[in-house]
Amino acid sequence: MALDRDDVENIAHLARLAISDEDIPEYATNLSRIMELVEQMNAVDTADVVPMAHPLEMSQRLRDDEVTETDQRSEFQKNAPATEAGLYLVPKVIE
Repeated sequence: MALDRDDVENIAHLARLAISDEDIPEYATNLSRIMELVEQMNAVDTADVVPMAHPLEMSQRLRDDEVTETDQRSEFQKNAPATEAGLYLVPKVIE
């Protein structure tokens, strides 16, 4: 799919980008190459490909789930303008 000057100007307008007139041919070439690559990738049959979270067979090292900090809620809430039962009170903004 080859993009022309009007396509590039329309894309730039939609993306709210200001591009100079002398840069439009280069943008058209680069965007056309990207579109060609997307077309090539869409042509590949991926029906039997299993999705994966990571390209390498690795497992994540996990740390033990243990508390490392003390509860400082009461100290933090001393700075709040209004609290009640351990919760911060805020003005109602939606009726």
